[in-house]
Amino acid sequence: MKLPGGMNIQQMMKQAQRMQEEMAREMEALRVDATAGGGIVRVEMNGAKEVLSIKIDPEAAGDVEMLQDLILAAINECGRKIDETLQNKIGGALGGLKIPGLM
Repeated sequence: MKLPGGMNIQQMMKQAQRMQEEMAREMEALRVDATAGGGIVRVEMNGAKEVLSIKIDPEAAGDVEMLQDLILAAINECGRKIDETLQNKIGGALGGLKIPGLM
């Protein structure tokens, strides 16, 4: 089946699948980190939003409630960074699909 502009729908689907697989590999390899409290807490997360490491300045160990808040803030910031990266990659990928009349 041909779309307006002469593009074959099967060809377009194969291209989309390749792009999806490539994006999945990139997200798997993605590593982001975020800090909270001026660097008191540092969290590293992968593109699947799995926490890889948490580093805490030993001087912060005295105030447990503050430390808990800083850990949550750093984890949430990593998640936001991953979401932003994914949105940018999706937007870029859709730009790579040459669909006449769509982009």
